[in-house]
This record gives sequence, C-alpha cells and structure tokens, in this order.
Amino acid sequence: MKPESQPSTSGSAFQSVREIEQHARTRMDKVLTDLQSAISNIRTGRASVAVFDALRVDYYGTPTPINQVANLHVPEPSLITIQPWDASQIPVIEKAIRNSDLGLNPANDGKIIRIPVPPLTEDRRKEIVKRLQHVTEEHRVAARNIRRDANDHVKKLLKEKLISEDDERKSLDDVQKMTDGHIAKIDETSKAKEKEILNVK
Repeated sequence: MKPESQPSTSGSAFQSVREIEQHARTRMDKVLTDLQSAISNIRTGRASVAVFDALRVDYYGTPTPINQVANLHVPEPSLITIQPWDASQIPVIEKAIRNSDLGLNPANDGKIIRIPVPPLTEDRRKEIVKRLQHVTEEHRVAARNIRRDANDHVKKLLKEKLISEDDERKSLDDVQKMTDGHIAKIDETSKAKEKEILNVK
C-alpha cells in the first residue's frame, strides 16, 4: 500500500491556518500509521504471524487475508502453523506463501500447514533492510508532500488577504516543525525494525 500523500482538498476549502495545520497533522499521522502497518509484515529472523498480514489467498474467487480463513499459531520461535477452517484451502494457502517474497517453505500433513522459519542469512538480512529503507523513504516523501500542500494552502490564504505575512511566516514554521517531528518518528520506527532484522540470535 502506498502512503497517503495526495492533496485531498482544495485551498479555498480552508479559512484559517489552524484548519490547514490540523488537516496536515491528520494526514501525517496516517502516514506514520501506514508505515507501522507496512513494516509489521517485513519478516525478521523470529517467527511471527504478522508476516502474513499483507498476504491474501484466493478464497473461492475472493482475495482474503489468511487470518480470516485459518488459525495461525507460533508454537516455537522458529515455527508457524496454519490450520485452515476448510482443509480444501491448504493448497491455495501454500501456493500464496510460496509465491510471496517471504522466502518461506510450507509443508502440510493434510490438516495443518507447518512453516519452518529458518534463520536469516547475512545477505538476506541486508536485502530485507534495503526493502525497509525503500519503504521508509516512500513515507518520508509522503510527509514532505503533505508539508508542501499545507504551505501552498497557507500562501493562498495570504494571497487572498485572509492572513497577515506574520501569520504566514509562523504557520510555515509550525508546519516545518510538525514535518520534522513526524520524519523523526518515521526514522525511529524504521531504526527499531532494522535492529530487529539485524539482531542475530
């Protein structure tokens, strides 16, 4: 999923810098939430059912999250089990896992799918960190795009003589501080995930 970064309202819809700043903050908060969701399914060396959050299986023609068609468990740190409610779904679930970029190799006994989670090689860890950095940069760009939209709206209010130059200066400064704060949180979230990926047990 791409982070939310498109302008979603026209300048004339805003009557004050306060409205613009609140709107920008809401959108930046969404970018942060989207990042947390996007990186939760990037796998680390430890078994976690969260790696399947973004994976969909073809459930009778409808792309459906795995946790809506099966029970997922982590009985031990290097194993995930998936027990479909309908055993006929086993091949479909296995196929979805094999076709994903998770690098996992499922096996089943006709009732339950077992997925060993092998320790990540150093090369694989580096690949995953690269992917994480790409996702992080997309979200940084989204936050900067929201800053640009907010600044454009503020300048429009000045042009329409709805605010003073001092109001404009203060608002541009506040929007910059808000952006810096959100980008710092994005970086913090990403660094914590990177540490998890590189943490060799």
